[in-house]
Amino acid sequence: MVLWAGEWISSIGSGMTAFVLGVYVYQMTGTASSVAMVTLCAFLPIIILGPVGGVFADRFDRRLMMIIGDLFSAFGLLFILIVMLLGEPALWQICIGVMFSSMFVSLLEPAYKATITDLLTEELFAKASGLVQLAGASKYLLSPIIAGILLTIMDVSKILVIDIATFFITLFAVFFVKRNLRVIQKTRMKVTFVKDLKDGWDILIASQGVLQITIILSIVTFYMGLLQTLFTPMLLPYMNSRTLGTIMSLSASGMLIGSLIIGIFNIKRNYITVLTIGLGFAGIFFSLLGISTNIFFLSVSGFIFFAALPFINTSADVMIRRKISSEAQGRAWGMIGILSQLGYVASYALAGTLADFVFNPLLREGGPLVPALGNIIGTGEGRGTGLLFIICGFLIVILSLIIPHMKSIRALENM
Repeated sequence: MVLWAGEWISSIGSGMTAFVLGVYVYQMTGTASSVAMVTLCAFLPIIILGPVGGVFADRFDRRLMMIIGDLFSAFGLLFILIVMLLGEPALWQICIGVMFSSMFVSLLEPAYKATITDLLTEELFAKASGLVQLAGASKYLLSPIIAGILLTIMDVSKILVIDIATFFITLFAVFFVKRNLRVIQKTRMKVTFVKDLKDGWDILIASQGVLQITIILSIVTFYMGLLQTLFTPMLLPYMNSRTLGTIMSLSASGMLIGSLIIGIFNIKRNYITVLTIGLGFAGIFFSLLGISTNIFFLSVSGFIFFAALPFINTSADVMIRRKISSEAQGRAWGMIGILSQLGYVASYALAGTLADFVFNPLLREGGPLVPALGNIIGTGEGRGTGLLFIICGFLIVILSLIIPHMKSIRALENM
C-alpha cells in the first residue's frame, strides 16, 4: 500500500504534465499533429525499452529499479522547465524532454508490475489490479481538473515543478518500505542479456491464449491512444482549458468507480464474460463521445467508457498473471508491455494525420460529408475527429463479439 500510494501521487503529477503540455503545444501550433508528436515521444521509449526494463527487473533488486526509474525520469521534465524559463521552447525541445523522461519510466513499470506478484497471493491479484488501475486512473480523473484550475492561476512551468516534486514523494515511499523486495538469484547473472530478452518472447508465445490477449490489448490501446491524443484538439475549439479539464475528470471518474468495485468485490471467475461485456460497453460509449460537443453528454458517455476499462484490464491481467511463473514475471511483462502498447505507437503516429488531413476536412464548411452528417454530429473544426471516434467505437464492439469464440483464450479461464 505504501508503494501504491507513492505511485498514485506520481501518476497525478504525470497526468497534470501530460494535460498542460497538450494544451500548451496545441495553443502554440494549432495542430493535432503536434500534440500527437509530443504524445508519441512520451510513450515510444517506454514501449521500445519495456523488454529491457523487464530483464533488469528479473536480474536486479526490483526496488532499486523503481528508484532509478523515478529519479532519472525527473531530469527530462527539468530540461523542459529550464528551456521554458529561458524563453518559448521549440517543439523539438519538448519532445526531447519527454523522451528522456520516458526512457527511465521504462525501468520502473516492469519492476512495479513484477513486484505485485512478489508481494501478493493469487487470490489478491484482481484486487491489486483494481488498485493499480485506480492509481493510473488518477491521471485522467484528478489531473485534468487540477491542472485546468491551476492553469488559470499559474503558468505551465510551475505545474512542471509540482510534477517534479511528486517524483521525490515516490522515492520516499520506495525507501520507506522495509520489506526486501525480490532480488534475482546470482545464478541468473550467468545467462546473457540477449538470452533473457529471448526468454521473455518465448514465455509469451508459449501460450497462444496469452499472446491473443496481448494482441487484443494492443488493439484496445490503439483506440485509447486516439482518444488521448485527439480529445483535446477535438474539443478545445469549443471550450476553454478549464472546462475541458472538468469534462475529462468527470469522465475519468468512471474509471475510479470501476476500479473501486473490482477492489472491493473482486473478480474470481468468468473473466472472459467480464472482458467481453467491458469491451462492448467501451465501444458503444466511445462512439457516443464523437456525436456531440455538449458538456453533459460528453461527461456521461466518457464516464461509462472509462468505467468499462478496469473490467477489461483486470480480466486480461489476471488471466495472464495466473499463466506465468513469478520468476519470469519481469521478462514477461516487459515483452507484453511492448506488444500491448504497440497500439499506442500506431495511434500516436497516425492520429494527427487522420485528424488534420483525412477526417476533419470531411466536416469543415463545404466538406463532402456535411450534407449527410452535418445535422447529426455538427460541422466545423474537430467534428471530423468525432466521426473517427464513432467508427472506432463500432470496431471495438465487433471485437467484443469475437472474443468468446476464441478457444485459446477460453482455455486460460479453465486453468
